[in-house]
Amino acid sequence: MRMKSTLILLGCAMLSACATPRAQIKNSLIDKGLSEPIADCMAGRMVDRLSTGQLLKIRNLKKFEKKDAGDISANEFVQYTRALQDPEIIGVVSSSAIVCAF
Repeated sequence: MRMKSTLILLGCAMLSACATPRAQIKNSLIDKGLSEPIADCMAGRMVDRLSTGQLLKIRNLKKFEKKDAGDISANEFVQYTRALQDPEIIGVVSSSAIVCAF
């Protein structure tokens, strides 16, 4: 029985490591307090338009960490990403927030 539990846990760990960049960013945005539909929409646009390094900067934003989904608006998230001082990130996050809000 212990072996079966270990294999199940190992399988789950392997699946999470293989999550697509879009899924990883979406989950990160949800963890930061964006609603699931907004996070899903924004993640798709951001993955298509930003580099891996830029996506990591967004994923590592700490201010909104551990919020409940829907606690912050896309506009609040856009305002906070300005602290990254990356014009491309700000432009993509801003345009994504506008498109995904409607």
